Amino acid sequence: MIISIDYLFWLVGVILLITAGMTLADRGHPKRYSSALFWFLYSVVFLVGDRIPPVWMGAGVVLMALIAGFGGVGIGRHHALTEREAKASADRLGHNLFIPALAIPLVTVIGTVFMNNLKIDGRFLLDPKNTTLVSLGLGCIVALVLACWLTRDTPAQAMRESRRLTDSLGWAVVLPQMLGMLGLVFSDAGVGKAVAHITTAYINMDLRFVAVVVYVVGMALFTIIMGNGFAAFPVMTGGVGVPVLVGMHHGNPAVMAAIGMFSGYCGTLMTPMAANFNIVPAALLELPDKNAVIKVQFATAGPLLVCNVFLLYFLMFR
Repeated sequence: MIISIDYLFWLVGVILLITAGMTLADRGHPKRYSSALFWFLYSVVFLVGDRIPPVWMGAGVVLMALIAGFGGVGIGRHHALTEREAKASADRLGHNLFIPALAIPLVTVIGTVFMNNLKIDGRFLLDPKNTTLVSLGLGCIVALVLACWLTRDTPAQAMRESRRLTDSLGWAVVLPQMLGMLGLVFSDAGVGKAVAHITTAYINMDLRFVAVVVYVVGMALFTIIMGNGFAAFPVMTGGVGVPVLVGMHHGNPAVMAAIGMFSGYCGTLMTPMAANFNIVPAALLELPDKNAVIKVQFATAGPLLVCNVFLLYFLMFR
């Protein structure tokens, strides 16, 4: 292949490394040493993570968790535009501001749909195993070029803005990547089998409705804990969905899987662990309450979870 996913990993690593350097150079940063170490360790994951022995990589991740847990990741000093300057810039650019943002999904779709099998000299142009991710990365690069062209600014200014946003998000930037691996860890650790044992031993799963409630609510609860419906799915489906709903009660597996994931998404709306959905927007919008998004979504997620119980019960056993 010509454009590999590894190139994008290295690019992210370089950006994080620069962020660590800028943080270390910021004498006005109240926690510049610990914050710089945090971003440096995170950059190592992308730059050489596959070449470092797993035990050392794990030690680095634990150190990152300790730094974040003890409040070692802080916000540095940033030069922000005045309200007057920001308004003048917005008036000058107008709707052109949307061009870089729209370029990301456009390039992603073009790469995924039209260039997924494109070859040059017998080699795939895009990584065939990660076409969508590579296309997304290329879309972000195109958006950066367009943003610099529209605003007449430099990549250096883009890095300063990148660091400002990274500082605003803080340690929550790491959560999506860590939670993405949590499902595999739980699966390999046999959590699904433990869930199956507990539910069958202490709950009367012979009753269909009870089994449905356990599965639906369990999907939401595990998603709240893990912050990721995809991580919760193999645990609850392997522990309750397949052996009980399908194996014991002969339910429709397609309906079970679809509504099960939907129930997991209800949990996504109710947890700060789903940082990219709930904490990141609050940070980007600079809301005073970091859990403001979650509090608003509770009114939707709760009733929807109840509806999922009855949907699964009446549709799965038709």
